[in-house]
Amino acid sequence: MAETLKKGSRVTGAARDKLAADLKKQYDSGASIRALAESTGRSYGFVHRMLSESGVTLRGRGGATRGKKAATA
Repeated sequence: MAETLKKGSRVTGAARDKLAADLKKQYDSGASIRALAESTGRSYGFVHRMLSESGVTLRGRGGATRGKKAATA
């Protein structure tokens, strides 16, 4: 993402499509939503919405899980 968008500015039309495609490509390459939000100067919610509109399957949150521990033999 070469340019940082002005916070709060509307992104419409072709610029929105290009931003969505760029965000999707970076997210699919492993970038987190928070990292994308920081690099674009937009909010987490904005980036999340753009990815959802692009049809991206969002990853799980990761970290520790609360499932059963594996039995040790």
